[in-house]
Amino acid sequence: MKALLPGKPESRLQALATGCWDSRRVTAYITGNAFSILGDADSLLQTVYDDDEELLEAIALDEASGKIAVCTHHAVRIYRPFGREEDALRWALQSSFTVGQDRVTADRSTSICLSWGAEEELLVAHSSLELYQTSSSPECCWRKKLANPVRLASLSYDSAYIASLGQYDRMVKVWRRLSYGADGVVIDFIYLPHPQVVTGIQWRRPHYIDQTIDNVLYTFCADNILRIWTGSDSHGQQHLQLWGKVDLAASIQGRAIPPAGASSLRWAFIIHGRDLSAATEEAVQRGVSPTDEDGSVALEHLIAVANRSPEVCVVLDGHGHMSAWALENVGCKTQKSNIFNVAHVMSPEFDFLKGLPASPAPHVEAYSYCNAGGQLQILLHFFDGRIQVYQSSIACLFDPRPNKNMGRIGLRQLWTGHSAPIRKIVRNYSGRAIVSRTENGECVVWNHELDGVKTLLSRQVVIQHTQHIHRMCLLRKGRFVVFLHHDSISLWDCRQPTPSLLAEGKYDIPGKPLCLLILPRHKVEDYTTAHIATITSEKQGIVWEVKFPFYTPNEGASVPKGNKHQKAAITEYVRFGLEDAGDLAYVLPVDPAGSTPVVSGFLDVFTRDIAISYTHSGRVEFWTARVGHKDKGVEWLSTCSMETGVCDPALVSGSTMKKAALVDSTRSSLTIWGVRGEQLEYTQDFENGTIKDLDWTSTPDSQSILAVGFPHRVLLISQMRFDYLNKGPAWAPIREISIRDYTPHPIGDSTWLGDGHLVIGAGNQVFAYDRQFDVSNALVTSLRLPHRKDAKWDIFEAVQRLNGPLPVFHPQFLSQCILAGKIALVHSILLALHKTLKYWIEGEVIDDYLGLAMGDFYSSDHVRCSMQAHQVSSGNGAGDYLSRRMSYDDNGETFDEEVAVIIAEKLTQVAIPQLSGHEQIQLVDIVECVGLVEKQRRSLDENGARFMLFFRQHALRKGRANEIYMSWREINWAYHSESQDVLLDFVSRQHHGKLLWEDARESGIFMWLTDSAAVRAQFETIARNEYTKSDIKNPVDCSLFYLALKKKTVLQGLWRMASWNREQGATQRFLANNFDDPKWRTAALKNAYALMSKRRFEYAAAFFLLADHLSDAVNVCLNQIKDLQLAIAVARVHEGDNGPVLRKLLEEEVLTIAAQEGNRWLASWCFWMLHRRDMAVRALITPVYTLLETPGSPTAVDIKSKLFLTDDPALVILYSQLRHKTLQTLRGASKVTPKVEWEFVLHNARLYDRMGCDLLGLDLVRNWNFFQPTTTTNMGGGIDPLKLLKRRGSMVVADLPVSPVLAQMPSEMKSGGHLKQPPPTVFEEPDSNSLLDSFGF
Repeated sequence: MKALLPGKPESRLQALATGCWDSRRVTAYITGNAFSILGDADSLLQTVYDDDEELLEAIALDEASGKIAVCTHHAVRIYRPFGREEDALRWALQSSFTVGQDRVTADRSTSICLSWGAEEELLVAHSSLELYQTSSSPECCWRKKLANPVRLASLSYDSAYIASLGQYDRMVKVWRRLSYGADGVVIDFIYLPHPQVVTGIQWRRPHYIDQTIDNVLYTFCADNILRIWTGSDSHGQQHLQLWGKVDLAASIQGRAIPPAGASSLRWAFIIHGRDLSAATEEAVQRGVSPTDEDGSVALEHLIAVANRSPEVCVVLDGHGHMSAWALENVGCKTQKSNIFNVAHVMSPEFDFLKGLPASPAPHVEAYSYCNAGGQLQILLHFFDGRIQVYQSSIACLFDPRPNKNMGRIGLRQLWTGHSAPIRKIVRNYSGRAIVSRTENGECVVWNHELDGVKTLLSRQVVIQHTQHIHRMCLLRKGRFVVFLHHDSISLWDCRQPTPSLLAEGKYDIPGKPLCLLILPRHKVEDYTTAHIATITSEKQGIVWEVKFPFYTPNEGASVPKGNKHQKAAITEYVRFGLEDAGDLAYVLPVDPAGSTPVVSGFLDVFTRDIAISYTHSGRVEFWTARVGHKDKGVEWLSTCSMETGVCDPALVSGSTMKKAALVDSTRSSLTIWGVRGEQLEYTQDFENGTIKDLDWTSTPDSQSILAVGFPHRVLLISQMRFDYLNKGPAWAPIREISIRDYTPHPIGDSTWLGDGHLVIGAGNQVFAYDRQFDVSNALVTSLRLPHRKDAKWDIFEAVQRLNGPLPVFHPQFLSQCILAGKIALVHSILLALHKTLKYWIEGEVIDDYLGLAMGDFYSSDHVRCSMQAHQVSSGNGAGDYLSRRMSYDDNGETFDEEVAVIIAEKLTQVAIPQLSGHEQIQLVDIVECVGLVEKQRRSLDENGARFMLFFRQHALRKGRANEIYMSWREINWAYHSESQDVLLDFVSRQHHGKLLWEDARESGIFMWLTDSAAVRAQFETIARNEYTKSDIKNPVDCSLFYLALKKKTVLQGLWRMASWNREQGATQRFLANNFDDPKWRTAALKNAYALMSKRRFEYAAAFFLLADHLSDAVNVCLNQIKDLQLAIAVARVHEGDNGPVLRKLLEEEVLTIAAQEGNRWLASWCFWMLHRRDMAVRALITPVYTLLETPGSPTAVDIKSKLFLTDDPALVILYSQLRHKTLQTLRGASKVTPKVEWEFVLHNARLYDRMGCDLLGLDLVRNWNFFQPTTTTNMGGGIDPLKLLKRRGSMVVADLPVSPVLAQMPSEMKSGGHLKQPPPTVFEEPDSNSLLDSFGF
């Protein structure tokens, strides 16, 4: 915490109490119906709110017991401390009692006073004096009715005297206690006369609690005279006598003739002997500053004063003067008494009234204390609602040198705030000013210096508003504030300490005003004009033009001509309707985030957003506006929108980064959306918390941070890099700020300041937290910040580490390079890493780019090489893909399996600073996998290499990751590979030749094998392995597999050997029947249903197959066994790839699942299996639900289908590969409009950027080839897909179905015309030119 505003102190004489209890400083003051307890100036121990909403009137602290007494108009409450031994000091209510019955009917202008004495005695003074014993339950031991109500009363520290005075009294009544004990208290009294009204009374403090001292009473009078009264002979009538006087007015005048009309204002406070001794000891221990050559003079002077053991009276005039007078041997009967001057100085540091109006000056109560080992603290309680805490080295304070004007005293802390609970906090756009509002209309404007080293917030003005404030906004760095009421709008000037109402206007508009928006300036240079707008629930709006009085902005700014005498005004500018906003629920201003926008004057999607709207159905929309472009009007533009599916959200907040956070109607579920990309990025249920507030900010690098407010804590959630390989979260909690230790009051509102400081308003108090936080308490376990001595880190630095570009050797970057086909680049990176690690010494910085040139990552030569390699991989030379990608470093060293082993071994020995331990293990896995794939480079194509690498990585990480199966992305790579025999052998060897169904499902074999014979052969292998997997060899385990293969006879043979199984006889007899007979098929069905009832689902599916009910068997696999792959595999094996059951399964189940989950990889695979290869290409680029024959609405689709994980930059790689593979895929690509493809490429580039792979995003946008639109049609009327190809000689599979037009033509016309002769049946040697032409020459 950098700044604390504990609440606005009440303007009462007893609003503050300070004392030393149990060797610790405790200061408490009342604010509204609460009181704040502070340990040090910036250390809040506790805030206690009274159950009664009535304001507190007085507070007192007992230095002996630590008890705190507070009172309202008619009740006193006593709080006792506890938890001291556990280092969790708190105060709890001990007892409460009502004061005399006369207080109930007393005038509320009369005050009540509290004062502690010895033995936990408490004086309660009002229209009576009452003395209570509070050690147990409060008991009144003495009561005295008074003629006039008391204004001030004070009990001496030994309870021997009570001093009291009424309103405007010139006589101080001093009550002397004559007896102690249970028999009763006997007290007499005397009067101490004064010439004018007495303004203050104070007893001398003892050096320590049990010290016996002569009581000394200090009285301050309106004649600016301090009088000191001491005890006399106890047998005499006058038991207090005047000891001496200090003329406060004259003490500051002696060196110059006072100007005419000079103020006679004086403040005075007593530095008691115990505080003077402690401050002197600290000054002596600290010694003379090396920079102060004559500092010894001040220290010697202080020691000379302190040796005389005086009390010191400090006098201030508030305008730069200070005088100090020592009271030596006060009340001592054996030593000579004396009053002498200690210091008389003038310094601007004592100009406490600077900037305040000359009249009337605020009343000030002054206090001082000094903790053991600390410096002198001076507390000035201004009755305008603040307490200023100053700190001073007492040697510097009393330094006699007249030329020392600075360094005597310094402001340490400002205690202020509100006197009622805060309801709303609004910031200006730059975050330099905020305005906070309470429920009773009190508004305070606070200033904030960006990156300031002093107090975080300074109070600018306080506006007491009687009308209800509906909305408010700050303008021009807090110089002006606008309030929107139910039927009027007002403009206030906040430049002076006293605010003033500049202009006010009435309005009448249908609906409830939802917001107050500041519109972009029409002319940037015209800073004296602003336009603000409101939008109502009826989608109607008003724009007001606000004219400010002329002022000079920051130095260097241009001053507009012609408006130096402009008067303030607020007038209606234009009315408008927002009909396109839908079923509008709310409109809110967006939170500023990212870089400072530049006003361009254009109205387009790049213009800064000013508002976010949401509907009851959950549609979120960002808006921008422009005023006064062509005529007197306003133009609105929706920059982006999306359907979230969150109905009736309770809270919505948007940022200018086009991020939106939504809270559902239960206020427990939070979702974060990237509206520009229509992505769900984060979802979290907070079961034990109610979300109250959402606020956005961002780092200078435009990385977003969301503050989620709960009743007693604020959770800071930071964006993270997208991680599609580990499926890591895109957002994570990074810091939790809890205020429960400081206040029981729930948080009212919070907001961000411009430099990343967070302001929280709770009850009467304002808490300001800076960016520093303790890493050891961070909520992100993967933060991996280097250790620092103080364990403090800047939250912006931490968020930047969680985002931003990755080092090129990071496992995510290498994995994305592999997916993008940049094998040569991966080899280059690993060789550079090998070279770096070879000579690396611990402590050296490893370059994020390993010395590689930036051009290596996106050069067009590299891309051309990739395309050539892809051409080869698409043809007959499938094994040449990786062989063409052998990489060499500068020394001619090639990357091979041996180098991979060396790198992996080195990585297990050293810790790379940029990687966490988990990431370094992943890097070792990738290096090993790349080495393994390099060994197989002659027999693998590009897609086969991708699958092998990620399958091997999956096998290595199986025990450490949550992934059970290979993803549909890897299945697609293997499915489109032409090296499936190598992959099958590789997968089998990974499982030592014993491939079970569980292993097959994990690797997705039956999803990606395309050869039907290989599918059946592998399925039979699995059936055999399932039978032999256990020692007992149970035929039940393999029944489903053999019956899917229609090999009942093999199953019969296995049952023949299962003599141990009690079902052997019955099963053998049953299998011996002919199941072509409907009778036995029915019997098989009955058995299947019986097995279903016994929950033996796999065996039941086998009997469904025996009954030739393939669809029922597939349904059991799908619905009961919950195994989609098994259902597909059984259907493929039983009826082939073109069967009706498989088609129905793919169309009705698999595509539906793909649409619900938004799984484009699954949809593309499914369409390809259905021989809809055009749709397979489009599914990679278009939301799946839009491609189905009965598409669902986007709101009806599962919310998880919009999760960011459904997007994957590798989709663009597969799209670019498949779109020109066959004529069908070319036709599918032709149906993708250039705009959609453009947005798809840019979207994937943004994904690369969010992943930390900026260089790959640059490569994508730099080298992407768009299909050129064509109008050439074929004879069927459609676009001729061959015309889309840019290269001659590209090998494209002709898989288009025959057109109905061509089917009806004569055969000679199909072949190109009847005039041509049929081709010769004998071999003719081709012409050399035609051969060259076939190769594109």
